[in-house]
Amino acid sequence: MFFVKLVGLLMLLLLSACQDDLNPSDSDERPVVQTGIIGNQVGQIAPDFTAGSTTLNTAHTLSSDLQTYDAVVLYFTMWCPICDEHMSHLRATYVSNYPNVQFFLVDYVSGSLEAARNTQLASGYGDMRVLVDVNREIEFLYEGTMGSTVVINNSGIVLMNQGYSDGRQLGQVLGELP
Repeated sequence: MFFVKLVGLLMLLLLSACQDDLNPSDSDERPVVQTGIIGNQVGQIAPDFTAGSTTLNTAHTLSSDLQTYDAVVLYFTMWCPICDEHMSHLRATYVSNYPNVQFFLVDYVSGSLEAARNTQLASGYGDMRVLVDVNREIEFLYEGTMGSTVVINNSGIVLMNQGYSDGRQLGQVLGELP
């Protein structure tokens, strides 16, 4: 009995020392996103970048793709099982249904074109374009991590930047493209 009282007292002290409001609120307390400036949040102007591609022999630039396609989708992969699940879903569900959208897998972990190409082929994604983020510039610009999915329309505006999850949000954003 003494032990239970001691644990209860310790828990009370820990909770009272926190001084945070432990009652969740349903209000969104994130800072308001300023649109119309260069940034990686929805409504902001997508920062341009140049990266090598495993399937192109020249450097690849985001702004040139935005002149050709309705949108560009960036999926940040580290070739893990979760990424494989997301990429398989993305390829099966969206790539063929949106021919005017350019889909890129962004490899930000392999460190070289050769290593990224080898990993791409070993993972079964030889038919997809992979941007190799050797200096982690794209990762930094978009705050991309494993599973981050970014959609940029042909006006250069970020329409989505969040985890892939089940892909429904990506489908909704792509479905709303003109």
